[in-house]
Amino acid sequence: MKIAVVVGTRPEVIKLAPVYLELKKSKKLKPVLISTGQHKEMVNEMFQWFGIKEDHNLKLMQKNQSLQCITARVIEATYNLFSKIKPDLVMVEGDTVSVMAAGLAAFYLKIPLAHVEAGLRTNNIYNPFPEEMARRIVSQLTNIHFAPTKQAVINLRKENIKKNVYLAGNTVIDSLMYTVRKIKNSAKTLHATSLRPDFKKYRIILVTMHRRENFGKAHKNIAKTLIKILNKFPDTAILLPLHKNPKVRDVIRPILKNHKRVFLTGPLGYVPFVYAMKNSYLILTDSGGVQEEAPSLGKPALVLRTTTERPEGIKAGSAKLVGIDSKKIFNETSKLLTDKKAYNKMSKIKNPYGDGRASKRIVKILSNLFVS
Repeated sequence: MKIAVVVGTRPEVIKLAPVYLELKKSKKLKPVLISTGQHKEMVNEMFQWFGIKEDHNLKLMQKNQSLQCITARVIEATYNLFSKIKPDLVMVEGDTVSVMAAGLAAFYLKIPLAHVEAGLRTNNIYNPFPEEMARRIVSQLTNIHFAPTKQAVINLRKENIKKNVYLAGNTVIDSLMYTVRKIKNSAKTLHATSLRPDFKKYRIILVTMHRRENFGKAHKNIAKTLIKILNKFPDTAILLPLHKNPKVRDVIRPILKNHKRVFLTGPLGYVPFVYAMKNSYLILTDSGGVQEEAPSLGKPALVLRTTTERPEGIKAGSAKLVGIDSKKIFNETSKLLTDKKAYNKMSKIKNPYGDGRASKRIVKILSNLFVS
C-alpha cells in the first residue's frame, strides 16, 4: 500500500517524521515523502536531523506569497503529482495551507485521506487565522482521523464525524523524546545564534511570537511588557527567536534590541530550540506545538493568545491562557518568578498530549485497516 506523506512546513515535518520512520519499518506499507518546498531551509534541516529524505519536492516557495496564491499552487501541484504516482492513501498533519490544499487535491482524485492531529478546535474561525478554518475543512475531507486527545475526539463527534476516528496521542511528543535523547546537553546546540544567554547566570524566559491575529498592536504591547518584567526581575533574561516575517520583526525588534538582557536571535533550528526549552525557566508563547511540548520538559507555559485549540494543557494546569493583556501577562509571569509553589504546581503536571508512542499506534491502525 502506497502512502503519500505530504509536508509543507517545519512543524509538519517534526510531527510526521516519526510516523514516516515507523511506516518505513513496515513490510506492507510503503511511504512516499512529498515536500511542497514552502519552508526550504528549515524543512531540510529537519530531514537531516531525522535521517530522512524526500521522494518529491514541489519547490513552491515564493517570496511574500499570499495565502490564496500558495493555496492554489499546492492544490495544482499535489493534484498533478498524485495523478502520476497514484497513492492508495494521502497523509497530512495539522492545520496549514498545505494540509488543506493537499487534502482537496486528494478529494478531487477520490484518494482516501488520513489526518494526523485531527479534531483541534477553538470555535473561532478567525483565531488562529487561517489555521482554524483549514482544520475544519480538512476534517470534512478526511477518511481516517488520528486525534491526539480525548477532547479532539469529542470535537469531531460534535461535528457528526464518528467513523474511523482514532485516539492516537500527539506525534510531537514522539519527536521531542527522540530529540531529547539524541542531543547532548551542551551549549553547542545553540550554534544557530550569535547571542548565547547564560542559562546558569539568568533565569531564562523563552518567548515566541508569530501569530497573524497578534500582528501590530498586540505584539508591541507584549514586547513592552517584557521590558517591565526584566526591570522587576534583574536575575532574568529573555531569549526571543524572531520570526522572519517583517510584520513581526519590525514591531518587536525596535522595542527590545537595546536591552542588555534581551537576546534576540533569528529563528532557531529545532534542536537548539529544544535545548532552549529544556534549559529555560519558563515559556511565554503563542505556538501550539510549544504548548504541547513544554509539559514533557517540566516548563510552565503562559499562552499569549485569547483562544487555544489545545485546551488540555490549560485544563491540566501545565499552561495558562494569559491572552494579549499586558497587565495579565505581567502579573502571571511575576507570580511564577516569585511563587515557588505555583511554579512547581505547573511544572510537575503529566503531559496530557502524549506518551511518545503515537506514531506506533498510527501505523498499527493503518496496518489493521488496509493490510490483510
